[in-house]
Amino acid sequence: LKQQAQISDTIIVKIPATGSSTKDVLALDTTVKFNPKVALFRSAILPGWGQFYNKKYWKIPIIYGALGITAGVFFYNLKTYRLLREAVILRSDTNQANDALIDPQFIRLSTPSLRLYRNSFRQNIDYSVLFFIIIWGLNVVDATVDAHLKAFDVSPNISMKLTPNLS
Repeated sequence: LKQQAQISDTIIVKIPATGSSTKDVLALDTTVKFNPKVALFRSAILPGWGQFYNKKYWKIPIIYGALGITAGVFFYNLKTYRLLREAVILRSDTNQANDALIDPQFIRLSTPSLRLYRNSFRQNIDYSVLFFIIIWGLNVVDATVDAHLKAFDVSPNISMKLTPNLS
């Protein structure tokens, strides 16, 4: 029979020897337990914090790059949408002098074209918010799954031995 006593990250395995005494063998427990709930909550609060907890530091710039790109696209679409909305309002009123107040990049467009572009940029704002939320969610899922699989043994010594047996 083997007896185990756990002290922090070291396991002492007592193996009975051929004589009356037991032989102590030290074996390091290399699997550090990562709590998936902690990784989930940390990533939900701050993107990349769960990856930091899991010691997957190389994923953090990828997460912030993806979130930064979607945030940049959001602010570009928001700025352009506001310019187009103002242009539609100025073009639709009865005062022709207000047409000079339209942004120079949109001055040549007709009113229906301005409305079409305005609606398109409004839709793009919604899509960029949706992609931001999806990427944030993937960050949370990645941290949780990575914490679950941290203790999974992927060493090349995994094997299975089948022996025939009579029933």
